Amino acid sequence: MPGTNPRELGLMADCDSCFGLCCVALPFSASADFAVDKKAGEPCRNLRDDFRCSIHAGLRERGFPGCTVYDCFGAGQKVSQVTFQGTSWRQEPGTAGQMYAIFPVVRQLHELLWYLAEALTLEVARPVHAELRDAFDATERLTRESVDVLRKLDVPAHRAEVNVLLLRTSELARAGRKGKERRGADLIGAKLAGADLQGANLRGAYLIGADLRGADLREADLIGADLRGADLAGADLSGAIFLTQPQLNAATGDAATRLPAALTRPAHWPATRYERRPRGSGSARGSGSARGTGSARGTGSARGTGSGSGRGSGQRRRG
Repeated sequence: MPGTNPRELGLMADCDSCFGLCCVALPFSASADFAVDKKAGEPCRNLRDDFRCSIHAGLRERGFPGCTVYDCFGAGQKVSQVTFQGTSWRQEPGTAGQMYAIFPVVRQLHELLWYLAEALTLEVARPVHAELRDAFDATERLTRESVDVLRKLDVPAHRAEVNVLLLRTSELARAGRKGKERRGADLIGAKLAGADLQGANLRGAYLIGADLRGADLREADLIGADLRGADLAGADLSGAIFLTQPQLNAATGDAATRLPAALTRPAHWPATRYERRPRGSGSARGSGSARGTGSARGTGSARGTGSGSGRGSGQRRRG
């Protein structure tokens, strides 16, 4: 494999090379995340003829925060440019159904590739690097299969095989930390400001609306954790493992939130900084931290397994 940089591996969305698949293939319902209902296969009313979003600059203000959360992990350009060789569903309407059907499949495979690529960057996971490389190569080959193969692919079975390696990677990465075991825990709205969660197993944990201001999440396993509306102001996620951009996009943080190098600070996060207080002095909310402002249903993560179908209209990163 050519390396483990997500951009080099094509695991970051390139909307310029996509046919707006996230804005057509996926359904959403009128809610706090989307202003209207949209059926699967129906183009979003905001999708222009050039596959760009007509309200990209004001998605949150116009009632579409869910669009700013979703990320396809580069599956959009893979399906558009590789599977269908650059011919769009507008040019060949007969291919539309096939394109929409396999897009969520490739998206799940690309999410697995993201986790495998990250695992290969961890020196502590060297004992399983050979197996991780084999799994990466096998998964990448699947993304380039024909439409017929992709439509029949048993993604849950493949995901289960990969997850064995991801679990082993997690154990190796957290071995020296003896963190808390909170896999799948119900931590909705939990008050965890300043908590020591270093090396914790938070796979698939429900952290919706949790107060994680100033928390230490280094080496914590966050695969599939639901961070919708979680307050990450001042939290240290710099060494967190299996954290993805959609999870960050669904949460809220600030300028003091520390992130892994492969991820970017969401544009909707405030530029203010959370000020940590000494233990025992009480916690104080940072002036720019607003719980729930980044909430969006359908981040695309499946709890504890490392993949998901990703419901949502899609993140259009350009106007």
